[in-house]
Amino acid sequence: MSDKAVYAAGALVWRIVEGKLRILVIHRTKYADVTLPKGKVDPGETLPETAVREIFEETGIRVSLGAPVGVSHYRLPSRRQKIVHYWAAHASDQAIRRSAFVPNKEVAGLEWVSPKRALTYLSYPVDVEIVENFLRLEGDGVRETFPLIVLRHAKALSRSEWSDADAARPLTARGTRQAQAISGTLASFGVRRLVSSSAIRCVTTVVPLATALGRDIIRTDDLSQDSFEAGTADIRGVVGKRVRSRKAAVLCSHRPVIPTIMRELALATGTIEGQYLSDAATLEPSAFSVVHLSATHPGAGIVTIETYDARD
Repeated sequence: MSDKAVYAAGALVWRIVEGKLRILVIHRTKYADVTLPKGKVDPGETLPETAVREIFEETGIRVSLGAPVGVSHYRLPSRRQKIVHYWAAHASDQAIRRSAFVPNKEVAGLEWVSPKRALTYLSYPVDVEIVENFLRLEGDGVRETFPLIVLRHAKALSRSEWSDADAARPLTARGTRQAQAISGTLASFGVRRLVSSSAIRCVTTVVPLATALGRDIIRTDDLSQDSFEAGTADIRGVVGKRVRSRKAAVLCSHRPVIPTIMRELALATGTIEGQYLSDAATLEPSAFSVVHLSATHPGAGIVTIETYDARD
């Protein structure tokens, strides 16, 4: 991120009402305008964390992020550039019922409108562009997506510093901090399954996320470096199961294993391999790639991939 720009994040929040697509817009009190929910990044936050927090604060609706739908750029009165990242986000009926939103000094009201209405109702062209991007996904049949997140374990002791079995090699103090730091971003994508190599450094990397979500970690040798190097790892089986489940999941593994995981994801979804896949597999410790797939037709190919750098 540039120190000179103001960064913000939000989402195009959608739902289905009586079989029809509806998009959430907010009426802001101070500006008397109609816009998409968004807000500025707080210190220490990542953009996905900001998007989820801001949507909840402005609307009372808790969402998980789907596929990215664009980035808007515009100048503030101060002449600083404002950069806003957006994702699609489905609002479940349960989340809407739980919303305790009341009109306030920031948001005067919420309104669910048709896509056609949104295109003429929103106050700013940059918001209209985000709606148009989402509608292109809708037109391609990938309105609803789920993520498979391929995560490289956090920083571990080097082999030269460790005399026991490699699978028992622990995280360093820095690695422990990294594991804590990435938990919030991973949770922003609605993770429901945590699948990890059986190696201690991988399991420990996802412990903070498991604790935050209250979920168990599925440990498997099929994602371990030892099994991979021995030729006994069933990576195809692990990836295929996760694609078929259509549930948001994290797959935590090792640097030598991750390129094969990505190739198996491409194979399982009928996606043509390319440099983008290699780039998404080139991860530093605690970095991860979010692979978005269609929830209705996961075999139709990878929708998009986002890669997040390591955090300290």
